[in-house]
Amino acid sequence: QVQLVESGGGLVQPGGSLRLSCAASGSIFRFYAMGWYRQAPGKQRELVASVTNGGTTNYAATAKGRFAISMDNAGRVVHLRMNNLAPEDTAIYYCILVVPGATIDEYWGQGTQVTVSS
Repeated sequence: QVQLVESGGGLVQPGGSLRLSCAASGSIFRFYAMGWYRQAPGKQRELVASVTNGGTTNYAATAKGRFAISMDNAGRVVHLRMNNLAPEDTAIYYCILVVPGATIDEYWGQGTQVTVSS
């Protein structure tokens, strides 16, 4: 079993920065990916960014150039650095760990609120 614990959300002014972190505990897999989704009020959950334990990253168009995702050397913590935040980035941000295989296993964190407002 895998548990994900998120931290780093909060209130920030437009143009500001935040760093979200997600720590994974539990089973160790040979290959997996971790990432962040977000869900704004009244909208569907959407992918923000992801990184595999091999170092391959993927970003949503809205995140490219502003956000940076990274994974620590142990492959247990993923960070999302968010710069130049805008009000439209306001959402609950969820950490995810995905293990591909015969079936795709997904593990989700509880979510952390990010509010961008002056």
